[in-house]
Amino acid sequence: MATPKFANITGSNFHQELKRRVSNYFTEAKKPSHGNFSLYFKAGLLWTLYIALYVHVMFFTPQNWIAILECFAMGGLTAAIGFNVMHDGSHGSFSKSKIWNKIAAFSANALGASGIMWNNKHNIIHHTYTNIDGVDDDIEIKPMLRMCTTQKKYFIHRFQHIYVWFLYTLLLLVWVFQSDYRKYFKKKIGPVPIKKMSAFDHFAFWAAKAGYYFMMIVLPIMLLGFVKWLIGFLIIAMFAGFVLSIVFQLAHTVEETAFPVPSGDVNSIENEWAIHQIETTANFATRNKLISWFVGGLNFQIEHHLFPKVSHIHYPAISKIIKKTCEEYGVKYIEFRRMRHAIVSHAVHLRNMGRA
Repeated sequence: MATPKFANITGSNFHQELKRRVSNYFTEAKKPSHGNFSLYFKAGLLWTLYIALYVHVMFFTPQNWIAILECFAMGGLTAAIGFNVMHDGSHGSFSKSKIWNKIAAFSANALGASGIMWNNKHNIIHHTYTNIDGVDDDIEIKPMLRMCTTQKKYFIHRFQHIYVWFLYTLLLLVWVFQSDYRKYFKKKIGPVPIKKMSAFDHFAFWAAKAGYYFMMIVLPIMLLGFVKWLIGFLIIAMFAGFVLSIVFQLAHTVEETAFPVPSGDVNSIENEWAIHQIETTANFATRNKLISWFVGGLNFQIEHHLFPKVSHIHYPAISKIIKKTCEEYGVKYIEFRRMRHAIVSHAVHLRNMGRA
């Protein structure tokens, strides 16, 4: 499938108006659009806690029940670092410094995933072709899950809203041990070729994988034994995978979000890019400051998709501007007041896709 084009609607200035108003906000508030001290402090805190827990579990041999709790905490911190540090860094919004953005983005490698593959999959493909079947890799979980009506339906999908919660725990395991390699050797993600990798990119890919395997598999087995390592590693990876999956899926695969199909003759999407992003994306729990802090503002997913180079610390402020602009232009702004409402909507969507 060739990548589709977006409509160029004559007379529409919706996207330009959004950019103008958000730009005016930063000018009038005299704020930079990247991160600030609060983000840097959070990044340092998350990494300090993660390293401290790793050292304590590995070298101070806590009681089993304490070690299990600490492994759950490490799983949560893995997701939090991905949301808050890696994600902003990969979009170039963590800092005004390109070097610090690259260091922040490199967190993906330290947590087992490839930052290079993530950049291609997320920044280039997902952020452009959101919810377009056959292109957006985030909704390609076939044959186990059917995310939209254009995907083939199997009998097992009747139960996908039940077993999906276990599948989500496998995200990080599949990511670290399988999908990164598939993308690396195929040199493409779905129908989209990945950017040509330099010699350093190839070295960084393999060095990061080797470093992660040594720190998270080889060394723990040497110090703790195979059984304790296996239990601890699965707790960390599966809990992190569950949290990561839930946050990403609530943003795009709920009852209200659209799954546009390109026009067959010209392979184009009927909406302009900005409207496409809003119609395929949902916010949730935007008034819950704890959730916003933990998930790195990704509950403000609409703001993130429209302005990915703006740090998540600014999303609550610019969300008011974007919501008002959507109202003026008659564009539906999808928002769930509470996270549990979005979870229910996601489950109902999966049930509907399994029985449609």
